[in-house]
Amino acid sequence: MKHLLNELSIYAAKLVDSGLVVGAGGNLSARDGEYMYISPSGFDLKEITEKEWVKVEIESGKVLSELKPSSELEMHLECFRRDPDIKAVLHAHPTYSVAVSSAGKEIRPMFPDYPAMVKRVSYIDYVIPTTNRIAEAVGEVVKESQAIVMRNHGVLTVGTTVKEAYFYMQLTEEAAKVYAISSMLGSPRVLTEEECFDLQNLSAETYRSSLLKKQK
Repeated sequence: MKHLLNELSIYAAKLVDSGLVVGAGGNLSARDGEYMYISPSGFDLKEITEKEWVKVEIESGKVLSELKPSSELEMHLECFRRDPDIKAVLHAHPTYSVAVSSAGKEIRPMFPDYPAMVKRVSYIDYVIPTTNRIAEAVGEVVKESQAIVMRNHGVLTVGTTVKEAYFYMQLTEEAAKVYAISSMLGSPRVLTEEECFDLQNLSAETYRSSLLKKQK
């Protein structure tokens, strides 16, 4: 459990340092058997200590810590309840992903890493945050998604490790950035479905993907 809390703290700091969240925005969690640990409400993610991650029983939603959990608690619980293979959930507000999706566009594959690693991306229209409505909307697509782009809000990624979920977040935002810049410069050349399929089946990409699923 101590290793899990340390991993959460490491990637919470990475979310801040990489500009994927600002201020007290964003939240993340990880499964520990029938429980999960989630970031506390109102905290700068970079400042959360190992003792401040909030323990919650997944099935009942009962909070077992003194601190208040993130206001997006229900969204995280819904992910873990819907798919037992999900071990980590990250939610951030990456600038380019929000900009592209809020313009009514999808984040298109323009370089190999994105379609090779993030194979399933879902989009949901704006739903007011921190409510059961957004939890339900995310829950409906999370089993078929590695990244969920929420228009006018942010991005949620899931993984078998916190590291994997963070990597998906990074790639989604980088893909949105490349697509946005390319669209300003001219007509983007988007990778075809066949090219994406070929990338997903490269042995090198399969190996890299397997590394993300391993705990240190």
